[in-house]
Amino acid sequence: MLFQPALPDRYYAMSDAELAGAIADRHAQLGDDLLILGHHYQQDHVIQHADLIGDSLKLSRFAAQEARNRGTKYIVFCGVHFMAETADILTDDDVTVILPDLGAGCPMADMADYDDVVDAWDLIHSVLGGNWNGRVIPVAYVNCSAAVKAFVGEHGGACCTSTNAAEIFGWALAGGSQRAQDEECIKVLFLPDEHLGRNTASRLGLLTEVDEVAGRGPSATAVWNPKLEYGGLSEHQIRGAKILLWAGHCSVHMRFHPEHVDRIRKEYADKGGVTVLVHPECRKEVVDKADDAGSTEYIIRRIEEAKPGSNWVVGTEIHLVKRLALRAASRGVNVRLLGESHCLCVMMFRINQQHLLWTLDNLAQGRVVNRIRVHPTIREPARRALERMLTDNGHAPSVRRTAS
Repeated sequence: MLFQPALPDRYYAMSDAELAGAIADRHAQLGDDLLILGHHYQQDHVIQHADLIGDSLKLSRFAAQEARNRGTKYIVFCGVHFMAETADILTDDDVTVILPDLGAGCPMADMADYDDVVDAWDLIHSVLGGNWNGRVIPVAYVNCSAAVKAFVGEHGGACCTSTNAAEIFGWALAGGSQRAQDEECIKVLFLPDEHLGRNTASRLGLLTEVDEVAGRGPSATAVWNPKLEYGGLSEHQIRGAKILLWAGHCSVHMRFHPEHVDRIRKEYADKGGVTVLVHPECRKEVVDKADDAGSTEYIIRRIEEAKPGSNWVVGTEIHLVKRLALRAASRGVNVRLLGESHCLCVMMFRINQQHLLWTLDNLAQGRVVNRIRVHPTIREPARRALERMLTDNGHAPSVRRTAS
């Protein structure tokens, strides 16, 4: 996590309404020079100011195009650090990307440290041996650092989203860009979220450690823990695994447990039933008990298409669920959060109106603060990893205002 200096006291002396008004004034003053991006997990006070709303990769891709259309000079990304990095990778060189609070990192992204990834790569290959007639293909969830994306790009791998993870896994298991003569000789190293990786492997019909514990058969997956010698795995496990899952997780989605699903089904048993919809970053035991699982954009779409009178319980970040519930209620659709705890993305919550106004005040005075810049030696291989993604089935983020 980077250090964020304290803001002048005057920003904290302002009311929410005063902050909102001042941000709107600065937004209008900067015009098309400015594009504000808001991730779905942002609090309402921040999301109201966004020109584009979406998930991390969709925001970066559509923002790059929107910036070209508008002639935008500055992108202020109301998200977390890896998202701003991705925006810098995908936008043109003359666009400056800014993160309002440098302390807004991502614990899951930080769980895949670049040096640890390099060490793991070397150790895995040392176990497999020089005579091994196969390849390891790295696949990285977009929720990782630019350095890790670059490593993946340099080693013939690709990034994925929670939307297209199954397609990218299939691509990798078939040999990636170099089609495999023998697919049995292909292994995938997936990082940094073991749960998305495990759920994706299961979608492809592969047995996981969870299935093995349940007595369904030998697992095709194994978890590589960078804090343990040889990832905490035996040579037999490394050689036998089809997919090596990095020991990482999302602290928000780890708050959901199988018993939450059991309790909610019991509660709605005599209320017309319920559909449980969760994010694939949840543990497999939760996904297995849910009715459906999908990306943030997929969850939004399912709720928007829900029939009046239906009941939905959603397992993802609380700010998104609250907005979905509010909109759905007007159509007679009942939506609530899975579990009892407030599943808040604490890092995303660091972005607030105070930091956004401070950022825009500086821009209006010709100063750039908190610029996120990916070094060219990292930028190009990271871009290759992103561009290797085979499908882009998501929808464009919502556009809040049009170019003048």
